[in-house]
Amino acid sequence: MQIDNIKICVKISDSTINFNKVSYPCQLGIEGGVHYTKGAEGDKKTPIGNYKIRFGFYRKDRVPRPHSALNFIPINKSDGWSDDAMDVSYNRYIRLPYNKSHERLWREDRAYDIILVINHNDSPPIAGLGSAIFIHLSQINKRKTQGCVAIEPLVMSKLLPLIKNGTKLSITP
Repeated sequence: MQIDNIKICVKISDSTINFNKVSYPCQLGIEGGVHYTKGAEGDKKTPIGNYKIRFGFYRKDRVPRPHSALNFIPINKSDGWSDDAMDVSYNRYIRLPYNKSHERLWREDRAYDIILVINHNDSPPIAGLGSAIFIHLSQINKRKTQGCVAIEPLVMSKLLPLIKNGTKLSITP
């Protein structure tokens, strides 16, 4: 069921993601949170602020196209995301091989089987303010992230039918 006014709220203080009047545990940055204007590339902090979900990626060899009004792009082995603050493609989708620092979207650990891309530092990207901040699947050991929001596959399956391009996300202290 599509809900037009859904808002997702992530709370750093208790490591929860809240939507549809229900709260679920999530994993956040190893070093906690930081206001999005004070974050830095590689600080391992989840950026606090108000965002929108732009689109998603999924591993079609592992999961079916998500049941969602959100636009989804299938990931392949040559997909990446630039995290080099000096790169003209900083905090943008890129194709591999790539000669600057980047993150691979094709991962073996299943964390990126489903990715929701948010509009953190992307319009335009400010060098060094942080990149590749996503909502993605939790690691099997539920370890903290490098700054993303990670949720269990079951929670993701409950969230996906409710969202579309532009769904609001708030990350609060």
